[in-house]
Amino acid sequence: MIIVQLHTLTAVQVEDLLGLMRELNPEIKVDAGMLRNTVEDPGTRFFAAIEPNGHIVGTATLCIGHSPTGRKGDIEDVVVSSAYRGRGLGRGLMEHIVAYARAELSPILLHLTSHPTRVAANWLYQAIGFQPYQTNVYKLPL
Repeated sequence: MIIVQLHTLTAVQVEDLLGLMRELNPEIKVDAGMLRNTVEDPGTRFFAAIEPNGHIVGTATLCIGHSPTGRKGDIEDVVVSSAYRGRGLGRGLMEHIVAYARAELSPILLHLTSHPTRVAANWLYQAIGFQPYQTNVYKLPL
């Protein structure tokens, strides 16, 4: 298993990612165009855990932005195929993103959110060094 940053997607990779997005949240509709836009966006780093046969079995996205208070990176849509959970792939993806951000983007403040019911994910993020931050999160779909 290797973790790589993707800049383009094959048709097979699109199908793998659509399956992963359904596992992440079956209520959110994702299509091939949305995936390609994400991978090709210059402000986004799209990482994937890939099997030797080329199939994607895990993914995480780093969205980079700038504000007057500094560079920020939001880690989004971290998901590992249910068939591969418990093998350290989530940790590998997260550690890869942290190492990438430290080497290529520092100084940067990394953020992520995770639903409280995702106990294993929340434990992992804290084990890697992320600290809980008390704030309100709001959304406004437009």
